[in-house]
Amino acid sequence: MNPSEKPVPAQRADWRKRMYIVIFGSDTRAGKMFDLALLWLIVLSILCVTLETVSSIYQDYRPWFRYAEWAFTAIFLVEYILRLICVPRASVYARSFLGLIDLFSIIPSFLSLYYAGAQSLLVIRAIRLLRVFRILKLTQFLEEGEVLMSALFASRHKILVFLGGVLSLVLIIGAVMHLVEGPEHGFTSIPVSIYWAVVTLTTVGYGDITPLTPLGKVLATFVMLMGYGILAVPTGIVSVEIGRASRRGQYAVACPRCGEDKHLVGSRYCFRCGERLPGV
Repeated sequence: MNPSEKPVPAQRADWRKRMYIVIFGSDTRAGKMFDLALLWLIVLSILCVTLETVSSIYQDYRPWFRYAEWAFTAIFLVEYILRLICVPRASVYARSFLGLIDLFSIIPSFLSLYYAGAQSLLVIRAIRLLRVFRILKLTQFLEEGEVLMSALFASRHKILVFLGGVLSLVLIIGAVMHLVEGPEHGFTSIPVSIYWAVVTLTTVGYGDITPLTPLGKVLATFVMLMGYGILAVPTGIVSVEIGRASRRGQYAVACPRCGEDKHLVGSRYCFRCGERLPGV
């Protein structure tokens, strides 16, 4: 290999590194300017998509909306390609949450060529605004978000069991209401009756289907009252898990003398009364 060709890969690596710092970093002035410009582009693109659904505005500025949509799509496509080029492991970024959102924020524009109205899905770009927490150094919000996600993940089994019970309940209620009220009162089938049970149990109450018989009204009252208690169950499950997730990094065993349980990991003695903690 010609010695004069050896510096080329290094120069290319330096070029990719500088681009990575600008695109993925926010500690430098260039990185902050890039992220802020990107956020404004996202906001403007979402505004265009939103205003495009207003018929009076769309009819007057229809060509401009199309130009703006494809201009934003082209910019985000170039940005996505640059991210793939400069990131150390492109496959990892492409499969990450933000990487998938970056990709999905581009696809609807191309789908609109085959499916009219698909460009409305471009509002998914709003999720990209999560980068504002990194830009503004709001790490506390990110940590709280991680606590919430951890709590939801930890309570998934309990929530699934709860939803299974609710689905069984609305199936039974729907079948009973179909039997009690019948098609003549709007409960034309069990699926329609299940729809009524879900709407009533969640205390939404659209009123498009209502029981008319005395027995149906009694059953509806029972379902309404039961709905308040059922809605509280998932809230309690997630609240408990949030409390547990918030206390991670603290010592779980309570002090045998004073009962204090908010000790840091590695603590040997209670910070309140000085008693030796059990198990350490």
